[in-house]
Amino acid sequence: MAARGPDMGRGARQSMTVRVARWSALHPWRAIVGWFVFVVLCLGAGITAGMNQAASEDFRVGEAGRAEALAAEGDLQIKPLEQILISAEPGRRLDARAADAAVADVTRRMRALPEVAEVQAPVRSKDGKVVRVPVTLKGPEQEGKKNVVPLRAETEKVKKAHPDVVVEETGAASVSKGVNDQRGKDLAFSEMITLPVTLITLALVFGSVLMVGVPLLLAITSIIATMGLAMLASHLLPDTGIGMNMILLIGMAVGVDYTLFYLKREREERARAGGRLSSEALVEAAAATAGRAIVVSGLAVIVSTAALYLAGDVIFDSLATGTILVVAVAVISSVTVLPAMLVKLGKRAERRAEKRRAQGKTVKADIEKPPGRVWNALLTPARKHPVATLCVSVLVMLGLALPAATMKLKDPARDSFSREIPAMQGYDRMLAAFPDLRIRYQVVVGSEAGQRDQVVGALRALDRKAAADPLLARHDKPVIKTSGDGRVSTLELGARHATYSEEAVDALDHIRDDYLPATVGKLDGVETGVSGDVPRGVDYVEHQSEKLPLVLGLLLLMTFAMTVYAFRSVVLGLLGIGLNLLSAASALGLLVLVFQGEWAEDLLSFVSLHGISSRVPLFLFVILFGLSMDYQVFVVSRIREAALNGVPTRQAVIDGIAASAKVVTSAAIVMVTVFASFVMLHILEMKQMGFVLAVAVLLDAFVIRVMILPAALLLLGRATWWPSKAVRRAEERLTRGYAAPAGESAEPPLAGAGTARER
Repeated sequence: MAARGPDMGRGARQSMTVRVARWSALHPWRAIVGWFVFVVLCLGAGITAGMNQAASEDFRVGEAGRAEALAAEGDLQIKPLEQILISAEPGRRLDARAADAAVADVTRRMRALPEVAEVQAPVRSKDGKVVRVPVTLKGPEQEGKKNVVPLRAETEKVKKAHPDVVVEETGAASVSKGVNDQRGKDLAFSEMITLPVTLITLALVFGSVLMVGVPLLLAITSIIATMGLAMLASHLLPDTGIGMNMILLIGMAVGVDYTLFYLKREREERARAGGRLSSEALVEAAAATAGRAIVVSGLAVIVSTAALYLAGDVIFDSLATGTILVVAVAVISSVTVLPAMLVKLGKRAERRAEKRRAQGKTVKADIEKPPGRVWNALLTPARKHPVATLCVSVLVMLGLALPAATMKLKDPARDSFSREIPAMQGYDRMLAAFPDLRIRYQVVVGSEAGQRDQVVGALRALDRKAAADPLLARHDKPVIKTSGDGRVSTLELGARHATYSEEAVDALDHIRDDYLPATVGKLDGVETGVSGDVPRGVDYVEHQSEKLPLVLGLLLLMTFAMTVYAFRSVVLGLLGIGLNLLSAASALGLLVLVFQGEWAEDLLSFVSLHGISSRVPLFLFVILFGLSMDYQVFVVSRIREAALNGVPTRQAVIDGIAASAKVVTSAAIVMVTVFASFVMLHILEMKQMGFVLAVAVLLDAFVIRVMILPAALLLLGRATWWPSKAVRRAEERLTRGYAAPAGESAEPPLAGAGTARER
């Protein structure tokens, strides 16, 4: 390799990032081929192992989870129930003969399916316009969306065989299957939006079609490799179906970001060298700065995301696993195959330049462009009026955060799903004809076999109390079941309210707090619980609320520790936590403002829960704290790099933020585009996650990093680096008339601080 430049000192030689980059630069084809072999092996291994889906028992939490486990012991757990609806065309009367023929056909076909446990007698609505045939599937609820496929196929056959009536199918299993199908279509639509915007953004940054392809290629291959690894990981931590969504969401964002940081720094080094250094030396120089920043940023995302495991929830386990894997793979691609690609592209550019010189043509030299007028204008308030800028910006962010104080956490349930799903259209028509079927509460009682009669009598008494409650549905007789050994008994109750409504929660409180203690609760030695969609949701929200302080506490601690490790500064650690909390709170405030009410329903196409999905705030804190470290590390690394070269802290802040402004903005645009595309999806929870992350990144990039951070650092001055004395010593050396030799510092130049370089 050609001789290294003055910036490649001892600190760089000791860096693993630089050593890996040097090997890739010296053996580019080995690195490139090795990367694609790695991707293929990961995907192949994942496909061979298959995906291990989470089972019903993996989702159990709280009292509802205990009740489900108890019911499962007696094989009385709630099983997937499908409803085949037969009705007339709108505006017409239902022909009894045609309806009976369709019912007989449905019953015959469904009973012949191995996935079906029972086909009950048909039930006619009070107005006689709709007939339903209840069909119970075999297996637990989580297997319903797989087992329901043959039922839907038979329903389509019945529909074609009986054109005089309307035949449709609905139920929890068919709705889940419809949601999965819709999610796949939504993600494809999201990619159609994200890719063009990413291409345009990268083209504006680099002005080269070839350079645009590199970030996209690495992001896509990183996502493919991670999908294979996620399949393998699912055999340790079961997948809930959300992990793959996170791989796509986070993978495209950080994959492009990391590559963008590295590419931009390599171009800056090339422009600064003016042709004096080889491509290998330029890549090595970029590895010593941007490469280290990427590694530390990736570690920060991984460490912060790992806090999700403390939530004790299979869904968050799946989210955390997908995010950690894709970030790790993106970091690996950025520090291994990316340097090799840059060397090959650099050699190509050098050959073209030599060819032009041989032909007597002028070769345009790379020039490091200063920040444009827009960025100078944006940074002017912080530079000239730091106190006013800091105060006004913080007040604006706090104002945006105010609505978060009214946030209500809820578990999104079936009623909130998109009506574009055919099964949801049938669901609405079923509830119009049979409103008492909206909610099922299952009271579960475990006892000794000899107490069977006492338990059944107590459940009948409970049923009488519930029948008199206006919040619960009327019924002709109690639905009581007892296991074969007489140890487990259940009672089913219904209600007409939306699953996420306050009335549904109040009805549950009446059952748990009033009717159950007054009846079954008086028996000695019995175990009781209430399960169903509403109890699950209520217990899940309570479970998340209990875990939130623990997860958030660890998140704050790890973010602080990573920042102190990266920059040797307690002040920056505390500042980073404060800024992250501020941007997260502001994003949550806007989320509540948009999604908790009804005014934006038509605009963003959703049904308001009058609350926020319980998983969104915790997910926001964890992911935002990790991703914001990208910007924090990249920006502050540039500032510290200049400060270690003896530049006064004030000037280092101005220069560092100005130098990183364009790449941070470009990265933010890509991230915001990826996240914002999820707002257009049909699943409400994904809408909320996409919205809150897009808003958070936008505020973080354009308010925190442009207004608040520079103003705070300018006011702090040299105190920014406390307790580290490296910056003070660098300034003292400059005052005495000399700069430190390359790489010489009292502390290792971590996190992209780079080696000391004379300017």
